[in-house]
Amino acid sequence: MTKVNFMQGNMACVEGAIKAGCKFFGGYPITPSTEIAEGMAKRLPKIGGFYSQMEDEIASIASIIGASWAGTKSMTATSGPGMSLMLENIGYAYMTETPCVLVNVQRGGPSTGQPTAAAQGDMMQVRWGSHGDYEPIALCPSSVQEMYDFTILAFNYAEKYRIPVFVMADEILGHMREKVVLHDDIEIFNREKPEEKPCTKPYPFDKEVPPMPTFGEGYNVHVTGLTHGENGYPDVSAETHDKLVRRICNKILENKDDIVLYEGKYLESETMFICYGTPSRTVKHTVESLREQGQDVGYIRLKTVFPFPDKLIAGLKASKIIVPEMNLGQISGEVMKYAKCEVVGCGKIGGELHRPEDLKELI
Repeated sequence: MTKVNFMQGNMACVEGAIKAGCKFFGGYPITPSTEIAEGMAKRLPKIGGFYSQMEDEIASIASIIGASWAGTKSMTATSGPGMSLMLENIGYAYMTETPCVLVNVQRGGPSTGQPTAAAQGDMMQVRWGSHGDYEPIALCPSSVQEMYDFTILAFNYAEKYRIPVFVMADEILGHMREKVVLHDDIEIFNREKPEEKPCTKPYPFDKEVPPMPTFGEGYNVHVTGLTHGENGYPDVSAETHDKLVRRICNKILENKDDIVLYEGKYLESETMFICYGTPSRTVKHTVESLREQGQDVGYIRLKTVFPFPDKLIAGLKASKIIVPEMNLGQISGEVMKYAKCEVVGCGKIGGELHRPEDLKELI
């Protein structure tokens, strides 16, 4: 039965994870994401799941990777400093094609920065933080409702593409309270397992997303962060590395149409805003206000920031694009790569959202 609740963003994330079938949470408390850990600690034991508070974020990401290989949908939640510690094992998750969900409730940085203030300063960290070639999926909610919906979507993408998926929220969104419809009719994607036991080719080069074996069920597979052949065992030859990593990247790049989501209005306008996350709320209000004054202005809100919607940006007919974000220009740099017009960054840091006046000055 569909329920309507009034809840905090972080708690909506908890409910979304439970709805998606998450049965394991491994994490370490960090402001401003801690309510997610607290909520999962309360909810998981009641549904036969497991909560584990680890000694640090390095152990947290390792635990959810292990839980995933044991056949359990798993997740963690953190903020910027914790994400920094997770990056090596995030790369391991890419290389081993391990489905899991990571929620980053962003705060001001670098270093300890502003633990209780909002930011969007981790966007390039999620894109390039780990080493080597890989293609991430990062979703950016802008409402408490989307904290619920996008957490479910993140689990679906993780299972469908065998990849770590990121929900990039921020302190404002994590702590605000709004109405949330806890839908019952949302599609839930569950992983596919190999038919062959033991599984002789857990990583076939000719299959875009191979089915995932589960430890303890007789598949007898070898899992390693080293470059590996179709049998899962180390093979660091140039040919094998090229085939493996290209497949890992292409399974995302060749499915952009399925993964990339956005919301747009007045797309033929002379001036366009490109926005994502919480600043989108100010942008949408400002655009409607400006249009009432006769201004030719529109917006695109990126729900999926990575993979980046390059063709969408390149196809805009605007003469000016404005990119408001709570950092000093991380996604505006991406927009500049593909836009065919002037791009104006509107970075704001310190924890406060853009005001409508800030945006109107740039028109």
